[in-house]
Amino acid sequence: MFTIRSAVPGDAGRLLEIYDYYVQNTAISFECRTPTPEEFRSRMEKTMRRYPYLVIQQDGIVQGYAYAGPFVGRSAYDWSCEMTIYLAPDARKSGMGRALYQALEDALRKMGILNLYACIGYPEEEDEYLTKNSAQFHAHLGYQKVGEFHRCGHKFGRWYHMIWMEKIIGDHRENQPPITSYADIH
Repeated sequence: MFTIRSAVPGDAGRLLEIYDYYVQNTAISFECRTPTPEEFRSRMEKTMRRYPYLVIQQDGIVQGYAYAGPFVGRSAYDWSCEMTIYLAPDARKSGMGRALYQALEDALRKMGILNLYACIGYPEEEDEYLTKNSAQFHAHLGYQKVGEFHRCGHKFGRWYHMIWMEKIIGDHRENQPPITSYADIH
C-alpha cells in the first residue's frame, strides 16, 4: 500500500535524492547538473504557490513525486499545465506512477485546468540513458503526441529529441471561468 499527500518543503532532501539519479544517470532530465538543495527547495516553493506538488509514500518512505507547473507562463495559457513525475528507480513499474499522476490530474481538474502537457526526452534509438518508456507511460494514461523537436538536447555526448504529449481533461467554453489556486481547493 502507498499513500499520496501534498509535498512540504521538508521533503526537498528526499525528492532531490530521487531527482539526482535521473540527472546523473539518464537523459530523462535534460538538466546536466543536479540543483543544490537550496535551488531545489526554491523551485518546490515557487510551484506550490499555485499548483499541486504531490509525493507518494510506501511504508513511510517517499518513493516519488509529481507536480504541475505553468505552461509557457502567459495568462492566456492559465488552463494548461506542464506535468512532471519522478519515481525512485526501484519504485518504477509498481503502479505508483499511475496513482500519483491520477491524483495530480484530479487536483488539476478541481482547479479548472483543461489541458495537460508533458515534455519528454525521446531517443532516436534507445540507449542506456534514454528509452521510450516515458512516452509509453504517458500514452497509456491517455496522452497523445502533438509535437517533436529533433536533436534539441545534448547530454552524455549524444543528441536526443524532445516530444510534447497532450491530454485534455475538461471542456473548453467560450466564457471559461478562471482557474483556482491549488491552495484554495486543498
